[in-house]
Amino acid sequence: MLKKRELHETSELFDLLIDPNVFPYVRHKAASLDEFYFITKQLIEAEERGELISRTIVDEWNKPIGTINLYDIDQNSGFLATWLGKPYFGKGYNQLAKESFLYELFFECNIEAVFMKIRKDNIRSKKAVEKLPYSIQGNDLYPQVYASINNQEAMYDLYVIPKDHYLFYYYNQQNQYNEVEQQA
Repeated sequence: MLKKRELHETSELFDLLIDPNVFPYVRHKAASLDEFYFITKQLIEAEERGELISRTIVDEWNKPIGTINLYDIDQNSGFLATWLGKPYFGKGYNQLAKESFLYELFFECNIEAVFMKIRKDNIRSKKAVEKLPYSIQGNDLYPQVYASINNQEAMYDLYVIPKDHYLFYYYNQQNQYNEVEQQA
């Protein structure tokens, strides 16, 4: 479902990125394949320096279909950015990618909170984040972060996944699975 970013997948991802249904919502925009290659190279180098965590989302056949990143990492928290190519909308990849990435962040990378800023008019992303049982609306809980993402005009809503919410959900799911296995 996820793998480390690699330069050879740039062309396939760029073809998905430039779709008008995807491009406006992508954090690292590129107007050309060369520019996207350069951005991807910079992201890989930034990860090596510990500045962000970036993964490629792949389908069942290991084909690149989007990306998921944790950027602006500070004090064991950062911002989540995800995009999928249009052919993969509504097929469950977004939620699977988030669950896999969050597991990695909270269990392997010592991250304590994952923030998500979502444009108030981005209904698809709002619905996706509200499906996550461990995410909470953060506009009032984190007023300084909310203000920092809305410098002049309130364009974004803030959501957060605290590590303890995620762990509670994860272990609860594991316990339910174990109970079902024992009953079988």
